[in-house]
Amino acid sequence: MDAAFSAEQDEIRRTLRTLLTRHGTPDDVRGAALTAEGYDTALWRRLARDLGLPGLALPEEYGGVGCGLAELAVACEETGRALLPSPLIATAALAAPLIAALGTAAQRAELLPRIAAGELTAALAVPGAALTAALGLTADPTGGTWSGGGRAGGVQAASATTGKTATTGKTAADGATARRLYGEVDQVLDGHSADLLLVAAHTGGFPRSRTLLFLVRPETATGLVRTRHTTLDGTRPSARVELRDTGAELLGADDTRDVTGALAAVGGPAAALLAAEAVGSAAGALERTVEHVKAREQFGRPIGSFQAVKHRLADLYVQVRAARSAAYYAAWDPTAGGLALAQALEALRLTAAETVQLHGGIGFTWEHEAHLYFKRAAAAELLLGPVHALRDHAARQAGLFAPPDAGAPGADVPAADSSVAGPEAAERVVVR
Repeated sequence: MDAAFSAEQDEIRRTLRTLLTRHGTPDDVRGAALTAEGYDTALWRRLARDLGLPGLALPEEYGGVGCGLAELAVACEETGRALLPSPLIATAALAAPLIAALGTAAQRAELLPRIAAGELTAALAVPGAALTAALGLTADPTGGTWSGGGRAGGVQAASATTGKTATTGKTAADGATARRLYGEVDQVLDGHSADLLLVAAHTGGFPRSRTLLFLVRPETATGLVRTRHTTLDGTRPSARVELRDTGAELLGADDTRDVTGALAAVGGPAAALLAAEAVGSAAGALERTVEHVKAREQFGRPIGSFQAVKHRLADLYVQVRAARSAAYYAAWDPTAGGLALAQALEALRLTAAETVQLHGGIGFTWEHEAHLYFKRAAAAELLLGPVHALRDHAARQAGLFAPPDAGAPGADVPAADSSVAGPEAAERVVVR
Protein backbone atom coordinates (compact mmCIF):
# COMPACT_ATOMS: atom_id res chain seq x y z
CA MET A 1 0.00 0.00 0.00
CA ASP A 2 1.32 3.44 -0.98
CA ALA A 3 0.17 5.89 1.69
CA ALA A 4 1.21 8.95 -0.32
CA PHE A 5 -1.42 10.95 -2.15
CA SER A 6 -1.35 10.85 -5.92
CA ALA A 7 -0.92 13.95 -8.07
CA GLU A 8 -4.60 13.74 -9.00
CA GLN A 9 -5.68 13.60 -5.35
CA ASP A 10 -3.44 16.56 -4.48
CA GLU A 11 -4.97 18.52 -7.37
CA ILE A 12 -8.50 17.75 -6.13
CA ARG A 13 -7.53 18.98 -2.67
CA ARG A 14 -5.79 22.13 -3.94
CA THR A 15 -8.58 23.14 -6.31
CA LEU A 16 -11.35 22.51 -3.81
CA ARG A 17 -9.55 24.31 -0.99
CA THR A 18 -8.91 27.34 -3.19
CA LEU A 19 -12.55 27.52 -4.21
CA LEU A 20 -13.87 27.07 -0.67
CA THR A 21 -11.44 29.65 0.71
CA ARG A 22 -13.18 32.20 -1.51
CA HIS A 23 -16.77 31.01 -1.26
CA GLY A 24 -16.86 29.00 1.97
CA THR A 25 -16.11 31.59 4.63
CA PRO A 26 -17.95 31.36 7.98
CA ASP A 27 -20.34 34.09 6.83
CA ASP A 28 -20.99 32.19 3.59
CA VAL A 29 -21.64 29.01 5.58
CA ARG A 30 -24.13 30.72 7.89
CA GLY A 31 -25.93 32.32 4.97
CA ALA A 32 -26.15 29.08 3.01
CA ALA A 33 -27.48 27.17 6.01
CA LEU A 34 -30.35 29.64 6.37
CA THR A 35 -31.60 29.23 2.80
CA ALA A 36 -34.63 27.10 2.00
CA GLU A 37 -32.46 24.35 0.50
CA GLY A 38 -29.95 24.47 3.36
CA TYR A 39 -26.97 24.95 1.04
CA ASP A 40 -25.70 27.28 -1.70
CA THR A 41 -27.23 25.86 -4.86
CA ALA A 42 -25.07 27.99 -7.17
CA LEU A 43 -21.88 26.79 -5.45
CA TRP A 44 -23.11 23.18 -5.58
CA ARG A 45 -23.68 23.44 -9.34
CA ARG A 46 -20.22 24.94 -9.75
CA LEU A 47 -18.62 22.13 -7.73
CA ALA A 48 -20.43 19.61 -9.92
CA ARG A 49 -19.56 21.35 -13.17
CA ASP A 50 -15.91 22.26 -12.51
CA LEU A 51 -14.83 19.38 -10.25
CA GLY A 52 -17.41 16.68 -10.88
CA LEU A 53 -17.76 16.44 -7.10
CA PRO A 54 -20.97 14.34 -6.81
CA GLY A 55 -19.71 11.97 -9.52
CA LEU A 56 -16.13 11.50 -8.33
CA ALA A 57 -16.67 7.84 -7.40
CA LEU A 58 -19.24 7.02 -10.12
CA PRO A 59 -18.22 5.07 -13.24
CA GLU A 60 -17.53 7.02 -16.42
CA GLU A 61 -20.32 5.17 -18.22
CA TYR A 62 -22.79 7.06 -16.01
CA GLY A 63 -21.12 10.43 -16.46
CA GLY A 64 -18.92 10.10 -13.38
CA VAL A 65 -15.22 10.85 -13.05
CA GLY A 66 -14.37 7.19 -12.44
CA CYS A 67 -12.19 7.79 -9.38
CA GLY A 68 -12.36 5.75 -6.19
CA LEU A 69 -13.32 6.14 -2.56
CA ALA A 70 -10.01 7.82 -1.65
CA GLU A 71 -10.64 10.73 -4.03
CA LEU A 72 -14.12 11.24 -2.65
CA ALA A 73 -12.65 11.11 0.87
CA VAL A 74 -10.24 13.91 -0.07
CA ALA A 75 -13.21 16.00 -1.22
CA CYS A 76 -15.15 15.24 1.97
CA GLU A 77 -12.17 16.27 4.09
CA GLU A 78 -12.04 19.64 2.36
CA THR A 79 -15.80 20.26 2.60
CA GLY A 80 -15.58 19.27 6.27
CA ARG A 81 -12.73 21.71 6.83
CA ALA A 82 -14.96 24.55 5.62
CA LEU A 83 -18.09 23.08 7.28
CA LEU A 84 -19.68 23.45 3.85
CA PRO A 85 -23.43 22.76 3.81
CA SER A 86 -23.99 20.52 0.79
CA PRO A 87 -25.88 17.37 -0.26
CA LEU A 88 -22.56 15.56 -0.91
CA ILE A 89 -22.84 13.00 1.88
CA ALA A 90 -26.55 12.28 1.40
CA THR A 91 -26.26 12.03 -2.39
CA ALA A 92 -22.79 10.69 -3.19
CA ALA A 93 -22.03 8.64 -0.07
CA LEU A 94 -25.43 7.11 0.68
CA ALA A 95 -27.93 7.27 -2.18
CA ALA A 96 -25.79 6.89 -5.32
CA PRO A 97 -24.02 3.66 -4.22
CA LEU A 98 -27.38 2.06 -3.42
CA ILE A 99 -28.83 2.99 -6.80
CA ALA A 100 -25.71 1.58 -8.47
CA ALA A 101 -25.90 -1.64 -6.45
CA LEU A 102 -29.65 -2.34 -6.53
CA GLY A 103 -31.15 -0.38 -9.42
CA THR A 104 -32.18 -1.82 -12.73
CA ALA A 105 -30.24 -0.87 -15.85
CA ALA A 106 -32.95 1.65 -16.73
CA GLN A 107 -32.92 3.19 -13.24
CA ARG A 108 -29.14 3.51 -13.22
CA ALA A 109 -29.11 5.02 -16.70
CA GLU A 110 -31.76 7.56 -15.73
CA LEU A 111 -30.57 8.61 -12.27
CA LEU A 112 -26.80 8.25 -11.99
CA PRO A 113 -25.85 10.64 -14.85
CA ARG A 114 -28.09 13.31 -13.35
CA ILE A 115 -26.49 12.78 -9.95
CA ALA A 116 -23.01 13.00 -11.46
CA ALA A 117 -23.92 16.25 -13.21
CA GLY A 118 -25.24 17.81 -10.01
CA GLU A 119 -28.75 18.06 -11.46
CA LEU A 120 -30.28 15.57 -9.01
CA THR A 121 -29.83 15.34 -5.26
CA ALA A 122 -30.98 12.31 -3.31
CA ALA A 123 -31.51 11.31 0.31
CA LEU A 124 -31.76 7.99 2.12
CA ALA A 125 -34.77 7.65 4.44
CA VAL A 126 -34.50 4.75 6.89
CA PRO A 127 -36.88 4.47 9.86
CA GLY A 128 -35.51 3.87 13.29
CA ALA A 129 -33.50 5.68 15.90
CA ALA A 130 -30.08 5.60 14.22
CA LEU A 131 -28.82 5.72 10.66
CA THR A 132 -25.70 3.86 11.76
CA ALA A 133 -27.81 0.84 12.78
CA ALA A 134 -29.28 0.54 9.28
CA LEU A 135 -25.77 0.81 7.80
CA GLY A 136 -24.49 -1.96 10.04
CA LEU A 137 -22.11 0.27 11.99
CA THR A 138 -23.64 -0.06 15.46
CA ALA A 139 -25.88 -3.13 15.05
CA ASP A 140 -26.47 -6.11 12.81
CA PRO A 141 -28.82 -4.85 10.06
CA THR A 142 -30.02 -8.35 9.10
CA GLY A 143 -33.80 -8.63 9.05
CA GLY A 144 -34.41 -4.89 9.21
CA THR A 145 -35.06 -4.86 12.98
CA TRP A 146 -33.61 -1.34 13.02
CA SER A 147 -36.78 -0.16 11.26
CA GLY A 148 -39.42 -1.92 13.30
CA GLY A 149 -39.22 -5.46 11.96
CA GLY A 150 -42.55 -5.13 10.15
CA ARG A 151 -44.55 -4.29 13.26
CA ALA A 152 -46.31 -1.00 13.94
CA GLY A 153 -44.16 1.97 13.08
CA GLY A 154 -41.62 2.51 10.36
CA VAL A 155 -42.81 2.56 6.76
CA GLN A 156 -45.06 -0.04 5.13
CA ALA A 157 -45.40 -0.75 1.41
CA ALA A 158 -48.65 -1.90 -0.17
CA SER A 159 -49.69 -2.83 -3.68
CA ALA A 160 -50.64 0.15 -5.78
CA THR A 161 -53.60 -1.67 -7.37
CA THR A 162 -55.20 -3.73 -4.62
CA GLY A 163 -54.26 -1.79 -1.51
CA LYS A 164 -53.15 -5.04 0.12
CA THR A 165 -49.61 -5.53 1.36
CA ALA A 166 -47.47 -6.56 -1.58
CA THR A 167 -46.01 -10.04 -1.28
CA THR A 168 -44.52 -10.81 -4.67
CA GLY A 169 -42.50 -8.94 -7.21
CA LYS A 170 -44.05 -8.77 -10.67
CA THR A 171 -42.93 -7.45 -13.98
CA ALA A 172 -42.99 -3.81 -14.83
CA ALA A 173 -45.65 -4.54 -17.45
CA ASP A 174 -48.38 -5.22 -14.88
CA GLY A 175 -47.43 -2.36 -12.62
CA ALA A 176 -45.61 -4.49 -10.08
CA THR A 177 -42.93 -1.96 -9.27
CA ALA A 178 -45.54 0.65 -8.29
CA ARG A 179 -46.32 0.64 -4.57
CA ARG A 180 -48.02 2.87 -2.02
CA LEU A 181 -46.06 3.83 1.08
CA TYR A 182 -47.43 4.60 4.53
CA GLY A 183 -45.54 5.81 7.59
CA GLU A 184 -42.88 8.32 8.53
CA VAL A 185 -39.14 8.68 8.96
CA ASP A 186 -38.12 11.12 11.65
CA GLN A 187 -34.57 11.97 10.58
CA VAL A 188 -33.53 12.19 6.93
CA LEU A 189 -30.31 13.98 6.00
CA ASP A 190 -31.20 16.70 3.47
CA GLY A 191 -34.66 15.16 3.27
CA HIS A 192 -36.44 18.51 2.99
CA SER A 193 -34.74 19.49 -0.27
CA ALA A 194 -33.69 16.25 -1.98
CA ASP A 195 -35.00 15.73 -5.52
CA LEU A 196 -35.23 11.98 -4.93
CA LEU A 197 -35.92 9.94 -1.80
CA LEU A 198 -34.76 6.35 -1.26
CA VAL A 199 -37.19 5.04 1.34
CA ALA A 200 -36.66 1.78 3.23
CA ALA A 201 -40.06 0.15 3.78
CA HIS A 202 -41.45 -3.19 4.93
CA THR A 203 -43.42 -5.40 2.60
CA GLY A 204 -44.77 -8.94 2.66
CA GLY A 205 -46.90 -8.61 5.76
CA PHE A 206 -45.80 -9.58 9.24
CA PRO A 207 -45.15 -13.32 8.52
CA ARG A 208 -42.90 -12.63 5.52
CA SER A 209 -41.79 -9.12 6.32
CA ARG A 210 -38.67 -7.92 4.58
CA THR A 211 -37.15 -4.53 3.94
CA LEU A 212 -36.96 -3.08 0.43
CA LEU A 213 -35.93 0.27 -1.00
CA PHE A 214 -38.34 2.45 -2.96
CA LEU A 215 -37.85 5.56 -5.07
CA VAL A 216 -40.09 8.51 -4.22
CA ARG A 217 -39.99 11.55 -6.49
CA PRO A 218 -41.16 14.57 -4.44
CA GLU A 219 -41.88 16.64 -7.55
CA THR A 220 -44.77 14.37 -8.55
CA ALA A 221 -45.54 12.39 -5.39
CA THR A 222 -48.83 12.91 -3.56
CA GLY A 223 -49.33 12.49 0.15
CA LEU A 224 -45.72 13.42 0.87
CA VAL A 225 -45.04 15.88 3.71
CA ARG A 226 -41.49 17.02 4.43
CA THR A 227 -40.77 19.14 7.50
CA ARG A 228 -37.32 20.56 8.10
CA HIS A 229 -36.08 20.23 11.66
CA THR A 230 -34.59 23.03 13.70
CA THR A 231 -31.22 21.43 14.39
CA LEU A 232 -28.25 22.22 16.60
CA ASP A 233 -25.96 22.09 13.57
CA GLY A 234 -27.54 24.20 10.85
CA THR A 235 -24.86 23.16 8.36
CA ARG A 236 -26.24 19.61 8.27
CA PRO A 237 -30.03 19.88 7.91
CA SER A 238 -32.42 17.01 8.42
CA ALA A 239 -36.15 16.60 7.99
CA ARG A 240 -39.11 14.46 8.99
CA VAL A 241 -40.66 12.70 6.02
CA GLU A 242 -44.31 11.61 6.22
CA LEU A 243 -45.77 9.27 3.61
CA ARG A 244 -49.55 9.14 3.35
CA ASP A 245 -50.57 6.77 0.56
CA THR A 246 -47.58 8.00 -1.43
CA GLY A 247 -46.75 6.45 -4.77
CA ALA A 248 -43.31 4.86 -5.05
CA GLU A 249 -41.25 2.75 -7.42
CA LEU A 250 -39.34 -0.33 -6.30
CA LEU A 251 -35.57 0.10 -6.56
CA GLY A 252 -34.52 -2.93 -8.57
CA ALA A 253 -36.21 -5.43 -10.81
CA ASP A 254 -37.94 -7.50 -8.08
CA ASP A 255 -38.28 -7.85 -4.33
CA THR A 256 -35.72 -10.62 -3.90
CA ARG A 257 -32.75 -8.28 -3.56
CA ASP A 258 -30.78 -8.29 -0.32
CA VAL A 259 -31.43 -4.73 0.73
CA THR A 260 -30.09 -5.06 4.27
CA GLY A 261 -26.91 -6.54 2.86
CA ALA A 262 -26.60 -3.67 0.40
CA LEU A 263 -27.07 -1.15 3.20
CA ALA A 264 -24.36 -2.86 5.23
CA ALA A 265 -22.06 -2.86 2.18
CA VAL A 266 -22.58 0.89 1.80
CA GLY A 267 -22.05 1.44 5.54
CA GLY A 268 -18.27 0.93 5.54
CA PRO A 269 -17.49 3.32 2.66
CA ALA A 270 -19.98 5.88 3.98
CA ALA A 271 -18.33 5.71 7.41
CA ALA A 272 -14.93 6.30 5.80
CA LEU A 273 -16.26 9.40 4.04
CA LEU A 274 -17.93 10.69 7.19
CA ALA A 275 -14.68 10.08 9.07
CA ALA A 276 -12.76 12.10 6.46
CA GLU A 277 -15.30 14.91 6.76
CA ALA A 278 -15.00 14.92 10.58
CA VAL A 279 -11.20 14.95 10.31
CA GLY A 280 -11.41 17.95 7.99
CA SER A 281 -13.63 19.76 10.50
CA ALA A 282 -11.22 18.96 13.34
CA ALA A 283 -8.24 20.14 11.28
CA GLY A 284 -10.06 23.36 10.38
CA ALA A 285 -10.85 24.06 14.02
CA LEU A 286 -7.25 23.35 15.04
CA GLU A 287 -5.84 25.64 12.36
CA ARG A 288 -8.07 28.51 13.46
CA THR A 289 -7.10 27.94 17.08
CA VAL A 290 -3.38 28.00 16.28
CA GLU A 291 -3.84 31.27 14.37
CA HIS A 292 -5.71 32.74 17.36
CA VAL A 293 -3.13 31.81 20.01
CA LYS A 294 -0.36 33.28 17.84
CA ALA A 295 -2.15 36.63 17.66
CA ARG A 296 -3.80 36.84 21.10
CA GLU A 297 -1.45 38.41 23.65
CA GLN A 298 -1.51 38.11 27.42
CA PHE A 299 1.08 39.51 29.83
CA GLY A 300 2.90 41.07 26.90
CA ARG A 301 3.36 37.86 24.86
CA PRO A 302 1.28 35.61 22.59
CA ILE A 303 -0.61 32.99 24.59
CA GLY A 304 0.63 30.40 22.12
CA SER A 305 4.11 30.77 23.64
CA PHE A 306 2.91 29.44 27.00
CA GLN A 307 3.99 25.86 27.58
CA ALA A 308 0.58 24.73 28.83
CA VAL A 309 -1.09 25.97 25.62
CA LYS A 310 1.60 24.32 23.49
CA HIS A 311 0.98 20.98 25.23
CA ARG A 312 -2.76 21.17 24.66
CA LEU A 313 -2.33 21.99 20.99
CA ALA A 314 0.26 19.24 20.56
CA ASP A 315 -2.18 16.70 22.00
CA LEU A 316 -4.87 17.88 19.59
CA TYR A 317 -2.47 17.64 16.66
CA VAL A 318 -1.70 14.02 17.49
CA GLN A 319 -5.41 13.22 17.81
CA VAL A 320 -6.24 14.79 14.45
CA ARG A 321 -3.33 13.19 12.59
CA ALA A 322 -4.15 9.76 14.01
CA ALA A 323 -7.81 10.14 13.02
CA ARG A 324 -6.77 11.27 9.54
CA SER A 325 -4.61 8.19 9.08
CA ALA A 326 -7.49 5.99 10.21
CA ALA A 327 -9.93 7.70 7.82
CA TYR A 328 -7.73 7.17 4.77
CA TYR A 329 -6.96 3.61 5.78
CA ALA A 330 -10.74 3.07 5.86
CA ALA A 331 -10.98 4.59 2.39
CA TRP A 332 -8.56 1.86 1.29
CA ASP A 333 -10.22 -0.86 3.41
CA PRO A 334 -13.87 0.10 4.13
CA THR A 335 -14.28 -2.73 6.66
CA ALA A 336 -12.46 -0.42 9.07
CA GLY A 337 -14.96 2.38 8.47
CA GLY A 338 -16.74 2.09 11.80
CA LEU A 339 -13.55 2.33 13.83
CA ALA A 340 -12.24 5.19 11.71
CA LEU A 341 -15.52 7.07 12.20
CA ALA A 342 -15.33 6.55 15.97
CA GLN A 343 -11.79 7.92 16.11
CA ALA A 344 -12.66 10.88 13.89
CA LEU A 345 -15.74 11.81 15.92
CA GLU A 346 -13.72 11.65 19.12
CA ALA A 347 -10.96 13.83 17.64
CA LEU A 348 -13.54 16.36 16.43
CA ARG A 349 -15.26 16.50 19.81
CA LEU A 350 -11.99 17.09 21.69
CA THR A 351 -10.71 19.64 19.18
CA ALA A 352 -13.97 21.59 19.10
CA ALA A 353 -14.07 21.75 22.90
CA GLU A 354 -10.49 23.01 23.10
CA THR A 355 -11.20 25.51 20.33
CA VAL A 356 -13.90 27.10 22.45
CA GLN A 357 -11.67 27.05 25.57
CA LEU A 358 -8.55 28.47 23.94
CA HIS A 359 -10.46 31.30 22.28
CA GLY A 360 -11.29 32.54 25.78
CA GLY A 361 -14.36 34.62 26.49
CA ILE A 362 -15.18 35.29 22.85
CA GLY A 363 -15.15 31.56 22.15
CA PHE A 364 -18.17 31.10 24.40
CA THR A 365 -20.40 33.35 22.32
CA TRP A 366 -22.75 31.68 19.85
CA GLU A 367 -21.85 34.24 17.20
CA HIS A 368 -18.19 33.22 17.06
CA GLU A 369 -17.09 30.74 14.39
CA ALA A 370 -15.71 28.40 17.07
CA HIS A 371 -19.28 27.38 17.78
CA LEU A 372 -19.81 26.27 14.19
CA TYR A 373 -17.27 23.54 14.89
CA PHE A 374 -18.62 22.86 18.37
CA LYS A 375 -22.15 22.39 17.02
CA ARG A 376 -20.91 20.16 14.18
CA ALA A 377 -19.03 17.97 16.69
CA ALA A 378 -22.02 17.61 19.03
CA ALA A 379 -24.54 16.96 16.26
CA ALA A 380 -22.27 14.53 14.40
CA GLU A 381 -21.86 12.30 17.42
CA LEU A 382 -25.59 12.38 18.15
CA LEU A 383 -26.39 11.43 14.57
CA LEU A 384 -23.58 8.98 13.81
CA GLY A 385 -22.45 7.72 17.21
CA PRO A 386 -22.10 7.28 20.01
CA VAL A 387 -18.40 6.50 19.73
CA HIS A 388 -18.52 3.63 22.21
CA ALA A 389 -21.31 1.94 20.21
CA LEU A 390 -19.26 2.12 17.00
CA ARG A 391 -16.26 0.57 18.74
CA ASP A 392 -18.29 -2.06 20.55
CA HIS A 393 -19.93 -3.29 17.34
CA ALA A 394 -16.60 -3.34 15.48
CA ALA A 395 -15.05 -5.39 18.28
CA ARG A 396 -17.89 -7.90 18.25
CA GLN A 397 -17.76 -8.18 14.47
CA ALA A 398 -14.03 -8.91 14.73
CA GLY A 399 -14.72 -11.70 17.25
CA LEU A 400 -12.87 -10.05 20.12
CA PHE A 401 -15.64 -10.91 22.57
CA ALA A 402 -17.09 -14.35 23.17
CA PRO A 403 -19.14 -15.95 25.99
CA PRO A 404 -17.02 -17.66 28.68
CA ASP A 405 -16.56 -21.39 28.10
CA ALA A 406 -14.92 -23.41 30.86
CA GLY A 407 -14.56 -26.46 28.63
CA ALA A 408 -12.67 -24.67 25.87
CA PRO A 409 -8.89 -25.09 25.96
CA GLY A 410 -7.10 -21.93 26.98
CA ALA A 411 -10.21 -20.28 28.44
CA ASP A 412 -9.18 -17.09 30.21
CA VAL A 413 -11.78 -17.26 32.96
CA PRO A 414 -13.77 -20.13 34.51
CA ALA A 415 -17.42 -20.62 33.66
CA ALA A 416 -19.83 -18.40 35.54
CA ASP A 417 -21.23 -19.96 38.74
CA SER A 418 -24.15 -17.89 39.89
CA SER A 419 -24.31 -19.69 43.22
CA VAL A 420 -20.81 -18.48 44.06
CA ALA A 421 -20.16 -15.32 42.11
CA GLY A 422 -23.68 -13.90 41.91
CA PRO A 423 -25.61 -12.80 38.82
CA GLU A 424 -22.76 -10.54 37.68
CA ALA A 425 -20.75 -13.58 36.66
CA ALA A 426 -23.19 -14.31 33.84
CA GLU A 427 -22.27 -10.96 32.29
CA ARG A 428 -18.55 -11.71 31.98
CA VAL A 429 -16.96 -12.13 28.59
CA VAL A 430 -13.69 -13.57 27.41
CA VAL A 431 -11.26 -11.34 25.53
CA ARG A 432 -9.38 -13.58 23.10
